[in-house]
Amino acid sequence: MNIPESYQDLFKDEAKAYLYLATIMPDGTPQVTPVWFSMDEKYLLINTAEGRTKDLNMQARPNVALVIQDPIDPYRYVQIRGQVAERTTEGADAHIHALSQKYRGKAWIIPPGEKRLLFKISIDKLSGR
Repeated sequence: MNIPESYQDLFKDEAKAYLYLATIMPDGTPQVTPVWFSMDEKYLLINTAEGRTKDLNMQARPNVALVIQDPIDPYRYVQIRGQVAERTTEGADAHIHALSQKYRGKAWIIPPGEKRLLFKISIDKLSGR
């Protein structure tokens, strides 16, 4: 999906905007988590550790809603509806290190035994304010 020019800045690394990820719990209630993100040519990319709530929810129910909020103007945002296209460990460690550099300016320390996951999320619908 093409992102309208008026919102493209929110997707750039320089913005350091957070993405609010909404998943659905087993009882049908929503669960929202602020996460770091990046984008490739086709997908929004988020990273988490295996077994976390968002991981379990997206495995069972791949439809998600997301909001990227402008860090300078909190009333400016992009709302996205999409679905998980892929869940993989391939490239997940490198991705969390890149995200940590983007948001914190230093490498991420992966705790012993933690398995990182990379989620590729397709954009089905996008609107903004």
